[in-house]
Amino acid sequence: MTSSSTPTAHAVSPDSGEHWTAEGAWRVEEGIYRIPLPLPMDGLKAINVYVIATDDGLVLIDGGWSIPVARELLDRCLRDIGAGFADIRRFLVTHIHRDHYTLARVLGTELGVDVALGRGEEPAIRALNNLEALTENPFAALLRTAGAFDLAELWNRGHDDVDHDGLPDKAWWEYPDSWLERDHEIQVGARTLDAVETPGHTPGHFVFADQSAGLLFSGDHVLPTITPSIGFTFPAEEQPLGDFMGSLAKVRALPDLKILPAHGPVAPSSHTRVDELLAFHEHRLAQCARALTQVRNSAEVAATLGWTRHETAYDKLDEFSRGMAAMETKAHLDLLVARGQATRSVDGDAVAWYSATP
Repeated sequence: MTSSSTPTAHAVSPDSGEHWTAEGAWRVEEGIYRIPLPLPMDGLKAINVYVIATDDGLVLIDGGWSIPVARELLDRCLRDIGAGFADIRRFLVTHIHRDHYTLARVLGTELGVDVALGRGEEPAIRALNNLEALTENPFAALLRTAGAFDLAELWNRGHDDVDHDGLPDKAWWEYPDSWLERDHEIQVGARTLDAVETPGHTPGHFVFADQSAGLLFSGDHVLPTITPSIGFTFPAEEQPLGDFMGSLAKVRALPDLKILPAHGPVAPSSHTRVDELLAFHEHRLAQCARALTQVRNSAEVAATLGWTRHETAYDKLDEFSRGMAAMETKAHLDLLVARGQATRSVDGDAVAWYSATP
């Protein structure tokens, strides 16, 4: 929940020379286009969908959120490059979040083309196909574990206000046609993409590296102006931050590549940004360890920290952002435990309490 020196709200992308959300099919290099699609109810405003043109048709990296305005804009932008939905041959989806998966899934079904997703997302897909069985917000239990009972109640009010007729369209969450498993190569026309498993932001996140062209389709794993959310996964993961930092080190071991992110402008150096992200989380871990001399659960520690690039106080955040902050702080505390820098105990109300080790 921090950013690099250029704020997302003002970031210009070098491929367009305009704000990174500007409408268009922006040429990244010969045969690759970046199409920003709008997001509802999201501070990020847009998601970048990448189009790879081949002699056989188009392969899209991510698909966007399945809302009419995004679908219409994708259609219009494809026509601007002399193509259309009928030319799409495959979707490679970086992860399960609805701004990446749902329009790919809907169009994939309509067009009869392959939609590929990381195998680590299978538990989430299974849960999303059984939303009627949920009796509360799926993150409420995790918020209570973080000691944020007030937020769990607030998030549950939103859940209680939605009847089953108001649940997302089932077509959004149909299973993928194929699962991406382990690191492997994918042939996309004349290009060879390295599909690299990068759990952390979500358990089944993948990035796609075109090393010969010096490009990294980074999804939400490496973002140039913000840090990806950690700990906001359903079902919950045991060590999301440990997974994320391990995945960052894995991407750092690749050659230095141009970042083609899901959110934000095209950026020049994966090595530079990975180093910044790792440094940020090490600093955050140290802050959390120091806070444990005064407070002991995740929500209490989160309340001692500044959030966003403006170092906003926890109690000044909206209820959704406070919940995200509490869950992300829990991920940091759990990694401190795994590193032997803290201990954890759980009380009868399922709240996790932490203590710094000497």
